[in-house]
Amino acid sequence: MNDEQKQTLLKVARDTVEAVIRRQKIAKPESDDPELNAPCGCFVTLKNKGRLRGCIGQFTSDDPLIELVAGMAKASATGDPRFLADPTTAGELEKLDVEISVLSPLQKTDDPLSLRLGVDGIYIRQGRASGCFLPQVATETGWSKEEFLSYCCAHKAGLAADAWKDPQTEVYLFTAEAFGADFKDM
Repeated sequence: MNDEQKQTLLKVARDTVEAVIRRQKIAKPESDDPELNAPCGCFVTLKNKGRLRGCIGQFTSDDPLIELVAGMAKASATGDPRFLADPTTAGELEKLDVEISVLSPLQKTDDPLSLRLGVDGIYIRQGRASGCFLPQVATETGWSKEEFLSYCCAHKAGLAADAWKDPQTEVYLFTAEAFGADFKDM
């Protein structure tokens, strides 16, 4: 993605978050850019001074990327179940950082340790239980490959920490083009 496309998506995310927090009408984003109109998965992450305030995404979508960014921004601001009791407020808007992660398609792997820390994200699924970590989580935490996989199993999917070793567990890798900005600078 070029800088103009990134800025367009960041503005869509910012405008959506601000509208939903202020309980205003959310404008439907539009673009003539083929890349922004291509169906693609993404996550939108909100942080206040480095503290997570919401992170919601989808791995695939039939909708254009620009519309999915708006939908995930709205969900991150108001629908992340971890923050339903402590939702983002209008007073936080100027302190928020927005990060968008545009995802590659999922690739199933039979060798979870083939993941590249800081490059590959993981999606782990066993039965109805599932969890994921974006690639940047490995960089932020400094975890080893085994810790990255184990924390995802135990803390995101609700599985045993070593479930990633179980042949019944599906492990997928993906990459993400992540970019962000301070809310006030967008």
